Amino acid sequence: MNRQSRLRPAPHWQIALAALACVMPLTPARAASPAELATAYAAQSGASPRPASGQQFFTSNHGRAWSCASCHGEVPTQAGRHAATGKPIGALAPAFNPERFSDAEKAEKWFRRNCSDVIGRECTAAEKADVIAWLMTLKP
Repeated sequence: MNRQSRLRPAPHWQIALAALACVMPLTPARAASPAELATAYAAQSGASPRPASGQQFFTSNHGRAWSCASCHGEVPTQAGRHAATGKPIGALAPAFNPERFSDAEKAEKWFRRNCSDVIGRECTAAEKADVIAWLMTLKP
C-alpha cells in the first residue's frame, strides 16, 4: 500500500459530524433552564424573544383543529388534558412545574411533536423562544 492510497478524503458523514461538534455549544441542547433555553433559541433566530407573540402563538389555531391551549389550557398554569386521548398533562409554565424546560432534549422532542400537530411543521427558533418567554412570565 502506498502513501497516497492511505490519504483518502474523509467521508461526508465524518465532515458533517465534525462541523456539528463545532456548533454544539451554541445549540439549545446544552441549556439547563427555561431562561437558558429561550436565550439559545433567540440566538439561533437572531431576534429577542417576544412574550406577547408567544402568548398569541400559544392560543392561536394556525388554521388547524388544535392550538397549544387545546391541551395545555389558555393559561397553562394548571394541569391540562390531551385533546384526543384525555391523558393528563402537567402544568406547562415553569413556575408551576419546575421540570418544564429543564431538559433541552425533552423540550426539543415535545416542540417537534406538538408543533407538528398544531401548525403542521416544526416551530422556528423564534417561535420557541417567544413561547418560552411568555411561559416564564406566568407566576403564582
